[in-house]
Amino acid sequence: MPLVLSKLLKKSPIHRTSELESLGLSRPRLKLLVKQGLLEKASRGLYVLTDSGASEHRALAEVSKRIPHGIICLLSALRFHDLTTQSPHEVWVALERSAWTPRMDHLDLRIVRFSGASLHKGHDRHLIEGVPVLVTNPAKTVADCFKYRNKIGVEVALEALREVWNKRLCTMSELMHYARICRVSNVMKPYLESVA
Repeated sequence: MPLVLSKLLKKSPIHRTSELESLGLSRPRLKLLVKQGLLEKASRGLYVLTDSGASEHRALAEVSKRIPHGIICLLSALRFHDLTTQSPHEVWVALERSAWTPRMDHLDLRIVRFSGASLHKGHDRHLIEGVPVLVTNPAKTVADCFKYRNKIGVEVALEALREVWNKRLCTMSELMHYARICRVSNVMKPYLESVA
């Protein structure tokens, strides 16, 4: 394996084709590395170091590498924060209303369109396998679940609320703040009173 590739892949096992090309690795060279079993082509324009020991959240890192402006949300964020017993088979990603709709070869994406404060507030940057990943914070995730309760089920939203409160991952004022941003404060208020 070329030394420059070895150093780069130690920082993160996931890279876009453009990043590898900027280091002088041509597409034919990348195909050769795939053929030799040193790299795997994870998706169109995305390469992963073979035998890199994938973490539980590798799919989130791959999605964020391919869609850097996307925000991991709803069921995927619940799973990331360990607020649900569910294991979603899709990666839920929030995008701006007018953003291009991406596709990935081996991962199912569930795109949710956000706008304004709902898109720009309430997410944190996490480093997963060396890749910066935007994930909605616990309070925003719960508010989003109530906003999209018709898509994910009110039971999931209630479970998330109970878990976030029991684990003390946020305050009541944070929950109300994001409920107002998501315009579900009237919906959430009775449930918030029942857990407080």
